[in-house]
Amino acid sequence: MAEVIEIARLALHDQVAARLRTMLVEGRIAPGAKLNERVLTEQLRVSRTPLREAIKLLAVEGLVDLLPNRGAVAVRLSEADVMHSFEVLAELEAMSGRLAAERASDAERNEIRALHYEMLAAFARRDLSGYYRLNAAIHAALAAAAGNPVLAAAYTRINARVQSLRFRTNQNDAKWKRAVKEHEQIVAALDARDGEALATVLRQHLVHKRDAVLELMRAGDVYAQAPATAAAPRAAADSPRRAERTGRA
Repeated sequence: MAEVIEIARLALHDQVAARLRTMLVEGRIAPGAKLNERVLTEQLRVSRTPLREAIKLLAVEGLVDLLPNRGAVAVRLSEADVMHSFEVLAELEAMSGRLAAERASDAERNEIRALHYEMLAAFARRDLSGYYRLNAAIHAALAAAAGNPVLAAAYTRINARVQSLRFRTNQNDAKWKRAVKEHEQIVAALDARDGEALATVLRQHLVHKRDAVLELMRAGDVYAQAPATAAAPRAAADSPRRAERTGRA
C-alpha cells in the first residue's frame, strides 16, 4: 500500500501543488514519468479534483507536460533543451542582477542577505532540500528586485523547467562548494551595488550549472535514478478529511 501523506485543508490544491513540486524537483517523481492519479491520491490523501487542479498549476509552471493520450508527465528535457534554456537563463539572471544592483531597496537587499545566511546554515548541515529551497528563493528575490515584472515572469517560466536538474548538480560536493562560493560573490556584489560584477557572477553561475547538468546527463545520472511516484515524507499536518471533521484549517 502506498504511504499516506497528510496535507492541511487550507488552500488544498495549493498544498498539493507544493508537495508535488517538491517531489518533482527532488526527483522523487522521475523525469518523463506519468503522474499516477490513483497512487498520488492515496499518498496525499486527497480526492482527484484538488490533485488535478494542482497538476494544472504545475503544467502552467512548466514542471509537468500535459500530453494527449498520456495525461500528466513530469517534464524531461533533452541536451538541446538544457543548452537552450540555460543560455536564456544566464542572460535573464545577468540582466536581473544588473537591474537589482541599481533598483533593489535596502529591505530587499537585507532579505536576500538573510536568505543567504540561512542557505549557508543548510549547507553546513548538508541539508540539500533546505539548501535548494533557500537557493531558489534567493534567485527569485533577485529577479523580483530587478523591478521588471516581464523579466521576472520570463525567468520564472523558463527556470521552472530546469529546477529538478539544478537540484541534482549540488549532489556533487565540489560543485556544491563552488556554487556556495559564487553565492558569496553574488551577495557581495549586490551589497556594493556593482551591477556589472553581479551580472558577471550570475552569468558564470548559470554556465557552471549548465555544464554540471550536461555532465550528469551524459553520464546517465539524471533520468534513471528515481521511481515514477516515489514516497514523500509524511507531513505533520492533519489530513484534509480529518480537518473537515474537526473543523480545523
